[in-house]
Amino acid sequence: MTAPSGVLVLGMASWIDYWPQLGQPLSERAIAAASIGGGHVHDWVCEMVAVPAADDRPLLVRASATASPFDGGPTIAVLEMDLGLPWVGTAGDERIVLGDLPVDRCGMVLGDAVALDSWTGGGHPSTDGLADVTYWGGYAEAAHLQFGGELITQHGSQVRGWLDLSLADVEELADALNAWEGDEQGRGVMVAVDEHTDFHRFNRASWTHPLQIGAIEVAGCPVVGINWDGGDHSMRHRGERRFGQVYPVTLQRGPEGQTTMRWTIPPYVPSQERTD
Repeated sequence: MTAPSGVLVLGMASWIDYWPQLGQPLSERAIAAASIGGGHVHDWVCEMVAVPAADDRPLLVRASATASPFDGGPTIAVLEMDLGLPWVGTAGDERIVLGDLPVDRCGMVLGDAVALDSWTGGGHPSTDGLADVTYWGGYAEAAHLQFGGELITQHGSQVRGWLDLSLADVEELADALNAWEGDEQGRGVMVAVDEHTDFHRFNRASWTHPLQIGAIEVAGCPVVGINWDGGDHSMRHRGERRFGQVYPVTLQRGPEGQTTMRWTIPPYVPSQERTD
């Protein structure tokens, strides 16, 4: 990825476009934090970590995974970002703690601070006049005989639907699917309509990735989106900051003497049940 503004942000996807409603835009807050070497920025429900980064070269993003203790699927344990800048940290190369972040149930976003000012989240209209329609349920195959629709894989599950339809076609098709009855009791299918916002595009880009990671372009810059399995989030990260489910973000010296930002999610430790 790249950071042409010289500032890289790791933030909660739910609230990327909500920062201006709380005062300053995301980029202004991020640039201020980066100007003092980086830091954690928190305003009501919005959270991010912003750091200075090289503005003239690609930046490598790496992730290591561990098996979820709940379903065995891979889940991120460490996220690392090479910032393209020389390490100028503490004596002895001790890591610098910037703060901590929760795992957002709607995912995390990593990208250039200025580019993220253009992010369109849930509730925004389609940015290209297109949308996706999917449907599923016990009567999905019967509905498929009448309406058609391709098999679409979403994070290991399969649904039926259509991608990249015009909004007019989407409205007509969704109305027909919602009105369709698969049996005498009026049972039908579940229907989802997703307009092409940045939030939906990053989710869609992650559908077939084993770690639910997807890259999209926002304001001409590559932005990485990171989803979490719903079950793993519910069991490990539910409640997020309110329940202390936050994980450290640090700066440290990389293997080639450059600065690396690291977000570390420690192994799950079950709470001990009280015994008398």
